[in-house]
Amino acid sequence: MERAALAGHLPVLYAQVLDGLRVVGDGTYLDGTFGRGGHARGVLEQLGPEGRLLVMDKDPEAIAVAEREFGADPRVSIFRGSFAQLAQWDATAAGLDGVLFDLGVSSPQLDVAERGFSFGKDGPLDMRMDPERGESAAEWLARASEKEIADVLWTFGEERQSRRIARAIVARRADTPLVRTAQLADLIASVVPRGEQKIHPATRSFQAIRMYINRELGDLEDGLDAALARLKPGGRLAVISFHSLEDRIVKQFIARHAKAPAGNRRMPVEAAFVPTLRDVSGAVKADEVELAANPRARSAVLRVAEKLPGAADPLVRSADRESRATAFPGGAA
Repeated sequence: MERAALAGHLPVLYAQVLDGLRVVGDGTYLDGTFGRGGHARGVLEQLGPEGRLLVMDKDPEAIAVAEREFGADPRVSIFRGSFAQLAQWDATAAGLDGVLFDLGVSSPQLDVAERGFSFGKDGPLDMRMDPERGESAAEWLARASEKEIADVLWTFGEERQSRRIARAIVARRADTPLVRTAQLADLIASVVPRGEQKIHPATRSFQAIRMYINRELGDLEDGLDAALARLKPGGRLAVISFHSLEDRIVKQFIARHAKAPAGNRRMPVEAAFVPTLRDVSGAVKADEVELAANPRARSAVLRVAEKLPGAADPLVRSADRESRATAFPGGAA
């Protein structure tokens, strides 16, 4: 595929995603994280007149791009919302031949200071992928307890200085509200020793707050279940993740459905394990050519799985995760 044809946007692991999805001309494919449509364009180019492309995104700006560029194509349907809701979209009810999730924050979101995702660009401390719904990062930091902030920084960012940072945030907000990204980034840098680490001291904290505000890990778990429920036998699931928390969830999800759990001779023998997924690719990473053109691809990991016959509906387990999320209302636990 020619990347130059993708309207100036360079999607990560473009060729590997399209190879993994194994697009057929009359198939139905869902891009759950449209962004600016790089991967979606590639899928659409391979579809015939009977094929269908379903696109989703939380971000209203991404949806506006999708409607402007693809809205007139009768093969394309567009839905604003999280991919966690994909099984609730009537357009998926007939089954899907492929599902793509490209996780995390997109380059356009990072590049616009007003979205509040980047500690390198001063802007409102927002961080919502859908800025019209839910609580902003500034609003949450203004009310959350010191313990809750520390727990979020540790759980979602694996930030070792989480308690020190949370203590500093609570102390600072008593005098001055934290409403700008530069305020928060400077505060974190002032209390976290940089040492020999190459990344900015605020990197993990910004990641953690963003993931919590947008319920990213909870949505990922729900979205994986929904994708498995809607995929047809032989359909492919492709997921690109950018850090270990996401990739671990995806890897364990595929393994749980592809491999029998380890036996325990002290426990009664249960029903024979029936795999519902086949691990197609393992962990796929960008090659040196792509890395030279797109450094953001350095941390990207693609995993592809294929649905096998006999899969049970995994959505019945979604209620089990609701209780795990109560420790962080509005976020994933």
